[in-house]
Amino acid sequence: MHVLDLLQSDNLGLTLLWGEQSLLGQEVSGVTATDLEDPGRFLGPGELVLSGLVWWRPGASAAARTDRFVAALADAGARALLAGEETHGGVPEELVAACRAHRMPLVAVPAQTSFRAVTEAVYLRQWGDLSRRPTRHFALPENVRSELSRLLEGGAGPAELLDRACAHLGRLPCYLLTASGRTVARTPSAPAIPAQRAASAAKGGVSLGVEAEGSPYDAWLLHVPDADAAPPRVLHEIAEVFAQYRDGLARRVAARRDAGRDLLALVSAEAEPDLLGAALQAAGLPAGGPYRVLAATDGDALAEALGHLEEQLEGLRWAVGPGGAVLYEGPDGADSTGTGATADLTDRLRAVWPLLQACADPGADLRLGVGARTASADGLRASLCQARFALRAADAVVAVRGVEQLDTLTKLLSGVPPEVRGVFGTRTLGSLGDGMLRETLEVFLANNCSWTRTAEALHLHVNTVHYRIERVEALTGRDLSRLDHKLDLYAALRC
Repeated sequence: MHVLDLLQSDNLGLTLLWGEQSLLGQEVSGVTATDLEDPGRFLGPGELVLSGLVWWRPGASAAARTDRFVAALADAGARALLAGEETHGGVPEELVAACRAHRMPLVAVPAQTSFRAVTEAVYLRQWGDLSRRPTRHFALPENVRSELSRLLEGGAGPAELLDRACAHLGRLPCYLLTASGRTVARTPSAPAIPAQRAASAAKGGVSLGVEAEGSPYDAWLLHVPDADAAPPRVLHEIAEVFAQYRDGLARRVAARRDAGRDLLALVSAEAEPDLLGAALQAAGLPAGGPYRVLAATDGDALAEALGHLEEQLEGLRWAVGPGGAVLYEGPDGADSTGTGATADLTDRLRAVWPLLQACADPGADLRLGVGARTASADGLRASLCQARFALRAADAVVAVRGVEQLDTLTKLLSGVPPEVRGVFGTRTLGSLGDGMLRETLEVFLANNCSWTRTAEALHLHVNTVHYRIERVEALTGRDLSRLDHKLDLYAALRC
């Protein structure tokens, strides 16, 4: 199966926008549909990539965004990009230029041609004419289709739906994965995959996107490790079942978000206990703790991060609102070890945070603060303040901060707004500036106010050190023989 085979099909109406003859004749191993901005981790060598170009937006950053997308395809060894014309009324020139630069064949898919038709054409060519085989080999049996409809109406979860959809295929290992590597569901014969490995595992076999509204972090993929284990039409029909499931899920999630928003607003406003208790109940959380509050720069990323922990931490329940969440940790702190420590939860969140950052737009500010655990709803306000302070202390190096981990003066000061730190530093240090007096003060404090060690470190006479420190004291109004004044100057230097 080659790209040329698709171009020669009159039924598809594809148009070659760029591609050398030698590239168009390479063997194709499969096809993946994606609208992730960085799809490389879900692609395997030799695959065709179908994209509706939902990720593309015009503007100053369009060229750079497009180049990153095509570079990811080239790095993954994709054979060609098949770009849909429906979203933008055509294929953007930036995409043509990027494909030419990265030697990636580019084919336009007209609006009237569905991605499903292209995918089936690929697999029909690879596996032979499936229409000559009995229906049960290439489409969901009617009784399975009816059962799945009943399960959907009855509110069945993804695990039950996947199990019933694949039951007639034997012991088929099949997964529902999110873009960040979370396993939503898997068949009984599919071994568990840690989130850190799921992204790379999805590059092999067959992966189909489940079309639904959502954030970049929770895009769903139907993944079968063995590309020959199930006919493509079956997989597409299963993916459509989960698209219907996600439509209903989106409505439920929106309602939960509204309840989470109201709960966080009441916590922030220090509402009366009765109002707070009603808001907890409306958000699906028990009236008794323990609780913990999280603050984040992105509520969607936070919701997906908590989804990663749901199976690890039994009893964990939450209500997510814009920029934060209230967690109910269960009677044992939702921790299988029985410790229920903030550090443990923070460490687990840190482990999954890079997976979310990989899904976010380049340069996205993705940080998280974790408040202390509180035994009852009375402590929610304090935990919220702690979480917001820890969020300010988080940075590009440590993107997830727990308030109980702010255990040094430097870490504590990092949570103070920079505008406040700047005023304190300037006011306290006075007219020291950035010259030799400031350097002498820093070295003096770093050497526990030892005159001799400071002189040795700066290669000065001890008398010179005495003179400079006296000048520092005169300019700042501080007495470096007093502990509180030493701390003032040390904190000012850290600011």
